[in-house]
Amino acid sequence: MDLDRCEEDNMPRIIIIMGSKADLEHSRRIASLVKEFGVECKLRIASAHKTPLKVLEILKEQENEEAVFITVAGRSNALSGLVDANTLKPVIACPSLGEKFAEVDLFSSLRMPSGVAPLVVLEPEQAALAALKILALRDKELQERIKRYQEGKREEVEKGDREASKM
Repeated sequence: MDLDRCEEDNMPRIIIIMGSKADLEHSRRIASLVKEFGVECKLRIASAHKTPLKVLEILKEQENEEAVFITVAGRSNALSGLVDANTLKPVIACPSLGEKFAEVDLFSSLRMPSGVAPLVVLEPEQAALAALKILALRDKELQERIKRYQEGKREEVEKGDREASKM
């Protein structure tokens, strides 16, 4: 299954909108976990600053679908606010922070105008998991897959503890 398009008809989906191609690797890390859970995933590129009408078109395409949006943008993250202000669907901002101005750039994801409330999750794996949990509210099978995933993560900690205690 192709990471850039892992889809089946009439399924809830996660739409990852990135501000530019520079955000592709960060977005693929999100899509990779989504794919592991068998949820439809679409990657799109549209800039809030350069192509705002395209962003709005992407939102309109999903208007009647069950979807969660994950926005990925570095620098000035207007994308997350634009998406959230124009949809009733959940929006998760997962900014791709560069090394040079990461702390400053992060504020553009955290400070939003009144009535605009995208969730902010910094790590790609956690952004994917948050979106999956939203979709799992109405999907018992997905809930079970998430439960197994969490149990696996707990087992990793227990295994590490067992190994550390033998040192």
